[in-house]
Amino acid sequence: MAIDRDQIEKLVVESLRTVYDPEIPVNIHELGLIYAVSVDEAGAVTVLMTLTAPGCPAAQSLPCEVEERVRAVPGVTAAKVDVTFDPPWDQSRMTEAARLQLGLL
Repeated sequence: MAIDRDQIEKLVVESLRTVYDPEIPVNIHELGLIYAVSVDEAGAVTVLMTLTAPGCPAAQSLPCEVEERVRAVPGVTAAKVDVTFDPPWDQSRMTEAARLQLGLL
């Protein structure tokens, strides 16, 4: 059976919208911490993400939580999370909804 990569990616993004930065009441997808989600032909998912700062208190826990959530998505055969600080995160990466929720608009 063929892997529906677009459907898996959609489900992964939905799952990531349930992960919250412990210090900010907005999910990590709306915060702009997810730079890319890729799904290969075998259903392996790679997530490229960042943190709000290199010294973020969630630096150890957040990538692990992301990996766990991705692994739980139906059709995912493997999950890998790469954390980068290039380019560095800033508030411009947040969605309008996130900025509104945090009173930044």
